Amino acid sequence: MIIVTGATGKLGRRTVERLLERVPADRVGVSVRDPRKAQDLGGRGVRVREGSFDDPASLAHSFEGAEQLLLVSLDRTGQECVSGHRAAIDAAVQAGVGRILYTSQMGAAHDARFQACRDHAQTEDLLRATGLPWTALRNGFYASSALQFLESARHTRDITLPADGPVAWTGHDDLAEATAVILAEEARFEGPTPPLTGPAALDFDTVAEIASQTTGRPFTRTVVPDDAFREQVLAHGAPAPIADLMLSIFAAARNGEFTAVDSTLAELIGREPATFRTQLERAWAE
Repeated sequence: MIIVTGATGKLGRRTVERLLERVPADRVGVSVRDPRKAQDLGGRGVRVREGSFDDPASLAHSFEGAEQLLLVSLDRTGQECVSGHRAAIDAAVQAGVGRILYTSQMGAAHDARFQACRDHAQTEDLLRATGLPWTALRNGFYASSALQFLESARHTRDITLPADGPVAWTGHDDLAEATAVILAEEARFEGPTPPLTGPAALDFDTVAEIASQTTGRPFTRTVVPDDAFREQVLAHGAPAPIADLMLSIFAAARNGEFTAVDSTLAELIGREPATFRTQLERAWAE
């Protein structure tokens, strides 16, 4: 039995779909906060159980019988995030899970500039301390984040963001497929994987060139001071912790924390991962 948390989210849902191409549905289970959102999976033979990171007993029940557990990282930050992961890991130990796979991130380190990468490093420490077999999937930075940063530029044709550095933007679809390959035991890693990245690391100067080539319209790149960017984000209604989190992405990129490009993702999925150009074209066509 393979159990997947967060199976109604972007990465979790895609992973379940790819997993069902590789193993029988009765070997797959999902642990979800709202089982109603996974009814269609239940109709296909997937075991659906309610599991909330704020209710450890429900997690232990939803993890029951798991040979492998895919722990999809929470959309939280700081101690709230790490505490949720700790609850899930403790529940996995209690349920007798054989192996835990965790969606970490390239650049995970205790001294990372990006808060989420510090959270990932703490979670990896928790996994290491269990004594169980575990794998940390060091996923490349999600390309969907870059597309969100570009949303206003679709209309203004000016990418107005803080100074950055090259980032190996990586697609959810490719990462989900690689995760399914590992869960189906077509590949195995002990501890952290190499960075699972797209084929190139790009800064937003290069992204502006790609946007120009893709649309046939000129895009410019304007560097805005960090403080000014933070004020803009706050003015749009974001709380201060979110503004600081967003700003820390650029600080980490400037520090070279997301520049690594590795062939492991391509080897796992048997083809080159989607380029950022392909993902931009697909997103903007929609």
